Parts: sequence; structure tokens; C-alpha cells
Amino acid sequence: MCYNWPMIPNINKILLRMDDAVVTFLGKYALPMARLAFGVIFIWFGGLKVLGLSPAYDLVAATVYWLTPEVIVPLIGLWEVAIGICLLYPPLTRLGLILLAGQMPATFLPLVMLPEVCFTIWPIGLTLEGQYIIKNLAVISAAFIIGGSVKPKHRHLSRRGSLS
Repeated sequence: MCYNWPMIPNINKILLRMDDAVVTFLGKYALPMARLAFGVIFIWFGGLKVLGLSPAYDLVAATVYWLTPEVIVPLIGLWEVAIGICLLYPPLTRLGLILLAGQMPATFLPLVMLPEVCFTIWPIGLTLEGQYIIKNLAVISAAFIIGGSVKPKHRHLSRRGSLS
């Protein structure tokens, strides 16, 4: 049986135009949305730590056991709030990424220091805490994308060929 589509003779052209529109939209709004999403997440999660309301409080306290939880958890929260603010305000992106680079490795410490909390079956069976930690791989990849969008500052080469 053969169907004739007289009302849609140029379906490929229509689909290509739709595809172009979606790609153009994503190209225009993806980076601002990533900044907004991660800015809000960092401010929110950090704020919860500052207020002592974070569900990760015990995990952080057990990981950084050599420091007083009442001090270190709010400090980490303030650090995260600062990251979020920097991601929301583009001129501070570099600073935010530096702060993030200092914070991200520490978020993976429980995988090594508290495997019984992070895994049901090591190394693949993740607990909720383990999933919470592993999702930071997405945060790192988003940081690379955001960092790749930062325009380089103008640098001038001196006569000796070094940056000034």
C-alpha cells in the first residue's frame, strides 16, 4: 500500500527548519541557563549548609572529621554560595571556576574515606550519598563548558616573547 502526502510535500525542509530553530535557540540560551542553574544550585546547597539544614551535613562532618562540623560545614556552605554568585555574574566567572576547582576534588573524598556510606556494592552499587557525589561529574563538565565561554583577557607579548 502506498500513501501519498499531498499536504506535506516538503517534510524534510520543514524538519530541517525546525531543527535549525531548536539549535539556534539552544546556542543562544544554553550557556545562560547553565550559569543560572548551577548558580542557583550552589547558592541553594551552600545556603542550606550555612543554615545547618543540609542533608549532607553529616556526610561533610564525617569526611572532614578533624575539624569542628559547626565551623567547617558553614564555611564550605559560604564557599559554595560564593561559587554560585560568581557563576551568576559573568565578570566573576574566572574566580568562580577557581573556587570550584578547589571545591570539587573535596566532594569526592567520601568515596575514598567513607566507602561504606557511598556504596552498597563497591565500586558500582551507589547509595543515595554516592549518587549525590558522582553527579558532580556533570558539574565538572558544565564548569568546562562555562569556562570555555570566558573570553581571554588581552595579553601582550613583550620583545622577549613572554606574556605581560
